[in-house]
Amino acid sequence: MSEPLRVLVTGAAGQIAYSLVIAIARGEVFGTNQPLDLLLLDIKPMEGVLNGVVMELQDCALPLLNSVTPTCDESVAFKDIDVACLVGSMPRREGMERKDLLAANVKIFKTQGNSLHQYAKKTVKVVVVGNPANTNAMICSKYAPSIPKENFSCLTRLDQNRAQSQIASRVGVKVADVRNVIIWGNHSSTQFPDISQAQVKVQDKLKDVRSAVQDDSWLNNEFISTVQKRGAAVIAARKLSSAMSAAKAICDHLRDWWFGTESGTFTSMGVISDGSYGIEAGLVYSFPVEIAADRTYKIVQGINIDNFAREKMDATKNELIEERDLAISVCED
Repeated sequence: MSEPLRVLVTGAAGQIAYSLVIAIARGEVFGTNQPLDLLLLDIKPMEGVLNGVVMELQDCALPLLNSVTPTCDESVAFKDIDVACLVGSMPRREGMERKDLLAANVKIFKTQGNSLHQYAKKTVKVVVVGNPANTNAMICSKYAPSIPKENFSCLTRLDQNRAQSQIASRVGVKVADVRNVIIWGNHSSTQFPDISQAQVKVQDKLKDVRSAVQDDSWLNNEFISTVQKRGAAVIAARKLSSAMSAAKAICDHLRDWWFGTESGTFTSMGVISDGSYGIEAGLVYSFPVEIAADRTYKIVQGINIDNFAREKMDATKNELIEERDLAISVCED
């Protein structure tokens, strides 16, 4: 057994965290030989609920769980952490635009960026989930200058999982038989789910997705809009935002970051742009990435971008520029 890994989950009394913390504590993310110190942060009004989550974790009698620390104090929560899952934010409600969330939530992530800077290990890996996730991740990094920018990411794996599931259902295969779907851009309704590099295993043979689906109209229209609007559809049905699927996607995101992507495959992560594919450097934009065993990633290069893709990639880029400018103005007020 190695030294315990210090893992922070914010918004720990919330519904995403309720599904997330048990998966982490059971070893589904960092492996079944990795002991864990879980740090659970939430706001003071949620302290009672947070203590209930701790009781349940204790009652699970999990062999990997070395300790659980519930707290409302960021100096405690962020101290010497190895991994930060920044889930906590004001939730999106039915009929609410993501931009409405930005002004309120960006201040949370400015504060948490400062806490990462002051208290966390400089090697900490950060995944931002609270929306608007891309811009929150950018602000968080801006206010944590001592932590490398490549250590910050935001969650677009949920969008990738949604896209893979739609394709698998359409073709009639298992989700595991679909690979290399790309999510470009913002975790919003402007995102671009791109199947140009995606493959499907059909009867033990790999096919490109267009050949397997054989319906370009569906792929160019309904498929894209379904993935883009899936979060809103879940809210309309549940009257609550995605929780179980979001927690699963966080686990997938972190597991790939921790152990690397398989040869010949890549995954989608919101990362700080280096200017690849004409995306302005400094934006947190979802790209296809390959992740090495040492937990470093690189943006997949050499993908041909046709006019259809360029238009959609630029639309989501422009939304992120607008969000960035608003976020910075809010933080500097």
